[in-house]
Amino acid sequence: MDSSNSTGILHDFPPFFRVYRNGKVERITADAETVRPSNDPHTGVQSKDTVVSQENSLSVRLFIPKIKDPSQKLPLLIYIHGGAFCIESPFSSMYHNYLTNLAHQANVIAVSVQYRRAPEHPLPIAYDDSWAAIQWVASHVNGIGVESWLNKHADFERTFLAGDSAGANIAHNMTVRAGVNGLFGVKTVGMVLAHPFFGGKEPDFFSPVIEYIFPDVKIYDDPRINPAGAGGVELASLGCSRVLIFVAGNDGLRERGYSYYDALKKSGWSGVVEIVETEGEDHVFHLFNPDCDKAVFMMKLVVSFINPVP
Repeated sequence: MDSSNSTGILHDFPPFFRVYRNGKVERITADAETVRPSNDPHTGVQSKDTVVSQENSLSVRLFIPKIKDPSQKLPLLIYIHGGAFCIESPFSSMYHNYLTNLAHQANVIAVSVQYRRAPEHPLPIAYDDSWAAIQWVASHVNGIGVESWLNKHADFERTFLAGDSAGANIAHNMTVRAGVNGLFGVKTVGMVLAHPFFGGKEPDFFSPVIEYIFPDVKIYDDPRINPAGAGGVELASLGCSRVLIFVAGNDGLRERGYSYYDALKKSGWSGVVEIVETEGEDHVFHLFNPDCDKAVFMMKLVVSFINPVP
């Protein structure tokens, strides 16, 4: 038997992954080092992992800042990680550290979602997993859920969705679902999109990946990938009243972020949207270099967005 036919490369999508003829998937960009949940000595933020669905291997990592008052209610942030729908996780050191810092600075309970990743689990599985996780969070509204942190301290009237890159795409789609389907007892106040991945009317370097991991989708017309297309018809259903968008000057997705911003303003959606550009920086720089001045400024804007001054 010709070994090249069984183990040769069938599909190659650098820098993300390649698929071999025998079905093996190799991630070219390796996942970052994972870290265990912890009690952070510098911030007092605690974290823990919880299984949402054994059947789908779906879990979340929760973060809670230091609680001074046992009756204290805090804003709730549901965060969707990026990574081209196929790499990274809430358990990587990068996302763990970012959410720890955000929970501390914004004084917010954060839920970081682990959706099943492509290509082993093609889209729309990541969307469905994320929605299942959000519904699981909503099951704590009456204080009878399985997670005491959410039961005791989450203010479901101050819920925010956020994400970066592909995670920002998912966060957008989840906020649309919340607007269309509703979430009993949950008020989604705002959404934060950091360097969102959205498609456009023209092919780009990521189009072949999307065509592979999202079978049968019309990527230039599907509102899940290109929400600004087709007149942005679904944007009017966005289930929040405030949106904060970040774009980076050297990011190839910069113009897509602006197209989304423009389409949202024209859609008939009644909320308030703001877009902030960081000049001279690349895609998700704030995660790779969180201590630089521009990343610190981004964090301050997110904190102010969650905790606006009356």
